Amino acid sequence: MTTPLHKSILVGAAGLTLAGSVAACAPSTQASSAQGSTPQNTSTQAGASKLATTGSSSSGSYKDGTYSAEGSYTSPNGQETVGVQLTLSGGTISGVDITVHPSNPNTKKFQGEFKDGIAAQIVGKKLDDINVSKVAGSSLTSGGFNQAVETIKSEAK
Repeated sequence: MTTPLHKSILVGAAGLTLAGSVAACAPSTQASSAQGSTPQNTSTQAGASKLATTGSSSSGSYKDGTYSAEGSYTSPNGQETVGVQLTLSGGTISGVDITVHPSNPNTKKFQGEFKDGIAAQIVGKKLDDINVSKVAGSSLTSGGFNQAVETIKSEAK
C-alpha cells in the first residue's frame, strides 16, 4: 500500500468514526418515542421543575385510597429520607403530602422547596406516568420521592 493511499484510508476511517460518535451523542426524540417515553422538559430557569413521564403505563389497576411510604437518597451530607403520602382515585393522583426529614439546614431548604412544588407537578396525573427528576431546584429529593412512589405502587395494586 502506498503512503498517500494509506493516509486517505486512515483519514476516511477517522472521519467515519467521528461522524458516528457525534451522531450517537445527538439528542433524538425518535429514540425516546421508540422506548415509550416522552422527552423531559429541559427548562433551565432557577426553580424550574422537570417531570419525566415513563412509558411503563400498565393501565395499572390501583385501589383508591391514601398510601404512605418513605424514600431515601444520598446527599452531600449523607443519607436522607423523605416521607410521601399519595391519595389515589381511579389510578390518578388526587393529593400529595410530603413529610420532610432534614438532617441539616441545607437539606431542610431543598426538601421544603420540593414539598412546596411537587403538587403542581403530579396531581391529576396517572400514577404510572410520573417519574420526577427535579422540582423547584431540588433534584436529589426526587430520588427519595421516586423510591417511595415505587413502594406505593406495589402497595396500591
